[in-house]
Amino acid sequence: MTTISAVGLQGVGGNWATVGRRSRGGRRVHRQREKRKGKSVGLRIGTLNVGTMTGKGRELADMMERRKVDILCLQETRWKGSKAHSIGAGFKLFYYGVDSKRNVVGVVLKEEFVRNVLEVKRVSDRVMSLKLEIEGVMLNVLSGYAPQVGCELEEKERFWSELDEVMESIPTGERVVIGADFNGHVGEGNTGDEEVMGKFGVKERNLEGQMVVDFAKRMDMGVVNTYFQKREEHRVTYKSGGRRTQVDYILCRRGNLKEISDCKVVVGESVARQHRMVVCRMTLMVCKKKRSEIEKKTKWWKLKKEKCCEEFRQKLRQALGGQVLLPDDWETTAEVIRETGRKVLGVSSGRRKEDKETWWWNEEVQDSIQRKRLAKKKWNMDRTEENSQEYKELQRRVKREVSKAKQKAYDELYTRLDTREGEKDLYRLARQRDRDREGCAAS
Repeated sequence: MTTISAVGLQGVGGNWATVGRRSRGGRRVHRQREKRKGKSVGLRIGTLNVGTMTGKGRELADMMERRKVDILCLQETRWKGSKAHSIGAGFKLFYYGVDSKRNVVGVVLKEEFVRNVLEVKRVSDRVMSLKLEIEGVMLNVLSGYAPQVGCELEEKERFWSELDEVMESIPTGERVVIGADFNGHVGEGNTGDEEVMGKFGVKERNLEGQMVVDFAKRMDMGVVNTYFQKREEHRVTYKSGGRRTQVDYILCRRGNLKEISDCKVVVGESVARQHRMVVCRMTLMVCKKKRSEIEKKTKWWKLKKEKCCEEFRQKLRQALGGQVLLPDDWETTAEVIRETGRKVLGVSSGRRKEDKETWWWNEEVQDSIQRKRLAKKKWNMDRTEENSQEYKELQRRVKREVSKAKQKAYDELYTRLDTREGEKDLYRLARQRDRDREGCAAS
């Protein structure tokens, strides 16, 4: 496994460039490890301007699962409303958008962190935040989408004002991670701004990039992307035509920079056409917490099947010594019944079943998405018109495959509605959807 060594951190805003130095395949970097008590929780937190979420929910979940991303800030989902929605593979999207379907920000959480959400702040279609408690540590995740360069100055100032207000409402002792498309270039080099950024931006700074740096100074934060020495390909977050820029960033409090061990752009994915996902590795030092016990249940519902019911009768009669009448000692009898049930019918795992929302997901859809991903990689390497057309055609094909798979699954469900099993499936899906859309009360 390749490891990243964090060395040379002078103060908080000092020379942190060497954090990107690899300890395999080159000169080893030795450092003294700080002794810490308690355990740690490793998180992979990312940000992505997805362009639109229409028809991409399960594909995004698949990407997060493959890339082992726990928390993902999204921009331009273009979904209306203020909801929480399951997108499959155990991931849940909290989002906020106005009726116009413009902008819309969101945060996707891995299933194990959904129950850790304490508060959701849906400020506007450009700013929202989630507060999570992870093993006693308070973590605030903010998703932001800044106005583009050509927008009015008033709109830009309103965005930064909203972001300032959210930051000021968070206690200083709580951790904060911001994933945002800031539509600005902070630029290469950090002369005069060493306390809030590293040297590894892209090209030159513009006015919007200066706004990002000024915000970081106001809120005592660091621009995480810029501290890690990577090839330009792993720093560029936006590619369109001949343009290659860095506009998507992850920020955290300067005091927590030492908890970030790596940050880079993920290449080779096709969920978003122009933007690329930025992912950082963060390690939270937490207090030990006792695990909650999982309750396993006997599968008594199997007794509805005649074969299982008959086998249960025979095994129970054997366990009772062949008696037809039950003994007077009910406690003993009850324990015999329970033990026989466990042996004959089996027990559940005690865990919640996952992924009912995307029961339509099939191999054809997965295959189409894989071909689209390969076409995107081919187009990135060789930007010919032929490769571009191939990628666009596969994009359209994926949308058709998703629509067809959903329609086929619903048709099969409607066909089964006249049966008892079909009714059960329908109620099960309805209950699951209600659970999936349950979110914390917005403020």
